Amino acid sequence: MRHLLRHARFLISAPDAKQLGPCHAEVALVGRSNVGKSSLLNAVTSQPQLARISRTPGRTRLINVFLAGPDRWIVDLPGYGYAAGPRAESDTWQAMIEGYLLGRPTLRMVYVLVDAEVGPTALDRQMLTWLHHVSMPHRIVATKADQVKPGRQVARRRDVAATLGLAPDEVAWVSSKKGRGLTELRNEMAALLELL
Repeated sequence: MRHLLRHARFLISAPDAKQLGPCHAEVALVGRSNVGKSSLLNAVTSQPQLARISRTPGRTRLINVFLAGPDRWIVDLPGYGYAAGPRAESDTWQAMIEGYLLGRPTLRMVYVLVDAEVGPTALDRQMLTWLHHVSMPHRIVATKADQVKPGRQVARRRDVAATLGLAPDEVAWVSSKKGRGLTELRNEMAALLELL
């Protein structure tokens, strides 16, 4: 299958979903600070410089929209949890994220990123509970799979899934660094965005 996300480009950043305007279809990436949202976006589009990556948690402070096709968006949301920066600013991020998630009728899927080695945190579980409560379509993506030792991969995948009440094959297991799971995730996103 041809690579349908390789021409993605940055479109706009905004502090409020109301400033974004309409689109035909969109998917969003959400997760705790430093879970690898920007790295995953760069890897799934095969563009290492598309989204800015920082070693300092919390650098994504706005709703960042990337155009993946005509009126098709991939949205990178601010991370929740620990982040460097003014407390008053980080306190507004939750309202920004919720406002976006509840205010986008064209949102097809929320990809909730969790660290494959660390597993789901309390904040991850809180986000998932909220998504269930508002009946928002979502999918778990375990990032940084390359950091799990090869001998622990199967057990770790089973444990992460069990923690969330899921079967192992219901969790996308990816590594932005090694390329693992990217083709499947890329194709899934392209299908949701009707790019196929």
